[in-house]
Amino acid sequence: MPGPDDRAGAAVSLDLIPAELLRPRARRITLITLLVGAVLGVLVWIVAPGWVAVLVGAVVGLPPALGAFLATRRHLRLRGTVVTLSGVFRSRSVDLASLAGVELLVRVAGVSQAVLRVNDGRHNLVSVPLALYTKGGGRELDVLALRKLADALAASEIAPAAAVSSVLVEQLRAEARDAALDERPLYRAIDLAVRAGRTPQTTLTDHEVASLVE
Repeated sequence: MPGPDDRAGAAVSLDLIPAELLRPRARRITLITLLVGAVLGVLVWIVAPGWVAVLVGAVVGLPPALGAFLATRRHLRLRGTVVTLSGVFRSRSVDLASLAGVELLVRVAGVSQAVLRVNDGRHNLVSVPLALYTKGGGRELDVLALRKLADALAASEIAPAAAVSSVLVEQLRAEARDAALDERPLYRAIDLAVRAGRTPQTTLTDHEVASLVE
């Protein structure tokens, strides 16, 4: 039986890090970068024309501040089988029931990531961060988001989508029982890439995706 949110067509957030957690950090970054830009502008003003000082201050301070602001306005939502990435200036959507391609990406760094990338074959591509891991732990999509995403991928007719859906179902079970990291498929995806020496970024093959649930 469909749940109330299914019948109502309610959107489910796929934001790995909610905007309310990003905003305090974004405000700090904005203030710091604008202050640094202003200080450099004043220093340049001492030895150069005013317009040069303003330009230097703007070049140094504005891009990081703008980037921090835009990061808090970026949202991922899943409504039914349609995942939508929305931002300040534009949004794009991909229907998971009619996918042209699906990939599980791994990025290895100080903070490693497992990312789902989907496209509809019509120039629409959306990346969904699934998990972030550090040496001491990590952050993963919550149970509801994983379940809805797994269900939506299962509606696709392409085999890779079904395989990734199975990985998410297994991840869902691992999260629900609070399993250790090495029992979680998304963490094992990171470990697989590291052991294979495929860093800092790689796309898992169909066989590797299947091995995450074996």
